[in-house]
Amino acid sequence: AISACEKGCEWERALQLLISMGQDRVQPNTTTFNASISACEKGGEWEMGLRLRSVMVQTQVEMDTITFDAAISACEKAGEWEKALQLFNVMAESQVGSHTVSFNAAM
Repeated sequence: AISACEKGCEWERALQLLISMGQDRVQPNTTTFNASISACEKGGEWEMGLRLRSVMVQTQVEMDTITFDAAISACEKAGEWEKALQLFNVMAESQVGSHTVSFNAAM
């Protein structure tokens, strides 16, 4: 359902579903967070996308290349190139394999 919200640029609905997972005692995982971050990216909500990435860190949900691609792309689309570069550096330090999408968005 969250992926459908991502494709439909329904970032607010994606967040509602992510929150309801926790309330229903269903643990959000990398895939659900990635879809939510991507929905925020498509909706122009780069700051919310970064907040979700922070929640992943706090709750120890594993991040992957898609996580960073979505967050970096969100920053790039918002003209937040410094944030995009910071995320690219964090990705490199965390040993998550960089991706052409990440590199192009950061540049």
